[in-house]
Amino acid sequence: MPSLTLGILLSGVFERMVRVNLKQTLKADYVEAARARGIPEPRIVVAHALKNALIPVITVLGLTFASLLGGAILTEVTFSWPGLANRLYAAISLRDYPVVQGIMVFFSVIVALASIAIDILNAYIDPRIRY
Repeated sequence: MPSLTLGILLSGVFERMVRVNLKQTLKADYVEAARARGIPEPRIVVAHALKNALIPVITVLGLTFASLLGGAILTEVTFSWPGLANRLYAAISLRDYPVVQGIMVFFSVIVALASIAIDILNAYIDPRIRY
């Protein structure tokens, strides 16, 4: 139930972004050229259009990761699910500042690592991006 709560919240946003970006990408010149060469439509969508349509979606996914951790706090407290976010809530309630600082540093490291992973994934998907 907690994972569904977190997943459903963001699934609509990402579904909409993929749909809009895919529609826009399918109107591009290189997709029309692929159709003119006789490439089957499913291959055009998966190999050409979807790969380029996912670049902004992956970027937004990285930016939303921090809000997902914030949503985890609310979800764990609501469902009484034992976890790090619930421990953070208890530490805030008890004014246990060293524990709060430690958990926040851990969350910050996780968000930074996720951002690096998203940048690497974007460079892998889009050959125009070079580091």
